[in-house]
Amino acid sequence: MSKTVSNLQDIFLNGARKNKTAVTIHLTNGFQLKGNVKGFDSFTVVLDCDGKQMMIYKHAISTITPAKTILFNNIPCEENQPEK
Repeated sequence: MSKTVSNLQDIFLNGARKNKTAVTIHLTNGFQLKGNVKGFDSFTVVLDCDGKQMMIYKHAISTITPAKTILFNNIPCEENQPEK
């Protein structure tokens, strides 16, 4: 059975990866890394930065800014969900 992407962070990173959208990752120490998301898990993001792979720990990331808008078409809107 396949795992469903259910949180916003995974949807955002997966959208950037699948669409090969360039991102700028702002680290907590002020450094900025620019490149494409190649993969991610619960604790790390792998970024292709000028042909070099970088593994970045998520706890060191402050902000991720995509070069273009990442659409969230697969997220169900909570307002449209029937109340339980």
